[in-house]
Amino acid sequence: MSDQREQRVLDALEQARRRQPKFTAPRIDMSHGAGGKATHKLIEGLLLPALDNPALAPLSDAALLPFGDAQFALTTDSFVVRPLVFPGGSIGELAVNGTVNDLAVSGATPLGLSVALIIEEGLETEVLTYQVETMASAANQAAVSIVTGDTKVVERDKGDGLYIITTGVGVGDPEVSLSAASVRPGDKILCSGTLGDHGAAILIARGDLELEAEVRSDTQPLTSLVKALKDSAGPGLRFMRDPTRGGVGTVLNELARDSGFGVALWEEKLPVQDVVHGACEILGIDPLYVANEGKLLAVVAPETADSALEALRNSKGGEEASIIGEVREEPARMVLMHTQFGGTRMIDMLVGDPLPRIC
Repeated sequence: MSDQREQRVLDALEQARRRQPKFTAPRIDMSHGAGGKATHKLIEGLLLPALDNPALAPLSDAALLPFGDAQFALTTDSFVVRPLVFPGGSIGELAVNGTVNDLAVSGATPLGLSVALIIEEGLETEVLTYQVETMASAANQAAVSIVTGDTKVVERDKGDGLYIITTGVGVGDPEVSLSAASVRPGDKILCSGTLGDHGAAILIARGDLELEAEVRSDTQPLTSLVKALKDSAGPGLRFMRDPTRGGVGTVLNELARDSGFGVALWEEKLPVQDVVHGACEILGIDPLYVANEGKLLAVVAPETADSALEALRNSKGGEEASIIGEVREEPARMVLMHTQFGGTRMIDMLVGDPLPRIC
């Protein structure tokens, strides 16, 4: 009887996941920007129906646009993090890396960036100068140029000092085809390093947690890690994504939903720093939902998994890479965690807004 009840629950969840989301909220709240269920309802229930087109429909990190025999990748992102400077990075560095990474995990080579600055009246010139310099340094490290932009100033107390919007264009790789539709049961899921570092760094820097340990944001360009995966896995590279808002848990739920397959994770394989784990325990959240800004998730064919893992571990920023799970036939469109105690638990998409603004 327990097996039948479990199957009924799984069937009900499957039906719910297949329904087209409807956006019924009378007002926008902070949860709509957290990257979880509320964000998906906003995008898929309100924005997508109004703007729907073939390039937008996949809702990937970058849109792929055909241009003659080539394919261009286009992405845009906004950064509203506070504080503007935090251990391991700053809003300027984050803005460049975030957009470069969205292009990279889409399989594209970045060509150029556009930057828009929304500056609050009264911001010290020294602060702005520092952020522009960090943008220039990050762009240089990622081997991409900031080629155009815009500047606006808003009234005092209307902008948290500085907001940055970046748009990136890149050229697609004809040898790479990445999508959730490409994954197959048996494929392995790789994570390039420790989870939740950026989110924990911001929380500690803001003084939201009474922790004295320092955690550094992992913000960095992912171009070298992506190249390592392309070279090692070749056509066995099926899917890539950088787990920013909503973290690894949200990305894997999107993968399960869009592929139609299940995802199995092994708890003992998840790389999490002790201090990040402690911060998450204080907040009562799972590190799987905490943002990174310099890590990637990749799905590769099983025969290429070991070589792909070795390639990541031999690349700067991928030293702690791990195979954390695999794609399975069942349960369809769900993510299950195999715990260290021999049980299983479902990893759902992030609900609500458990964290203050961190990117």
